[in-house]
Amino acid sequence: MLRVVFDTNVLLSLFAFRGARFAALREAVTDGRVRCLTRADCLDELARVLRAPCLALDDEARGEALARYLAVAQRAHDLPAPQGLPRCVDPDDQKFLELAVTADASHLVTLDRALLALAPRVTPLRVVVPRRLIAALGDRVSAR
Repeated sequence: MLRVVFDTNVLLSLFAFRGARFAALREAVTDGRVRCLTRADCLDELARVLRAPCLALDDEARGEALARYLAVAQRAHDLPAPQGLPRCVDPDDQKFLELAVTADASHLVTLDRALLALAPRVTPLRVVVPRRLIAALGDRVSAR
């Protein structure tokens, strides 16, 4: 099982809009091959973004998306960021990097360029786009 942190935009794709693009990733989360890690500030951001008028989600859709995520998410402890952790140019994204490192995640999955730019500086954590994690899952399945 992979321990993974998803940023808010990926969570929207997985749990609010549920398109085919990330169906394999959603299935891996649902069947337990991927464990989602979260903490309070990340959940607060997701709840706030789900209410954004530009998403045009009604109360029922917002509630269902959040409930689907909470059903598979594991809450991590809020621990201080380790010394020397790189700073993301977007302060709103720093929490995802901190969570991934302090919760010992294998992957931080994002579409955010600011987070992706930090990938070489946060090994062994892998900062990847969703399709890279989907490919890694395919490799794990074929290796069984």
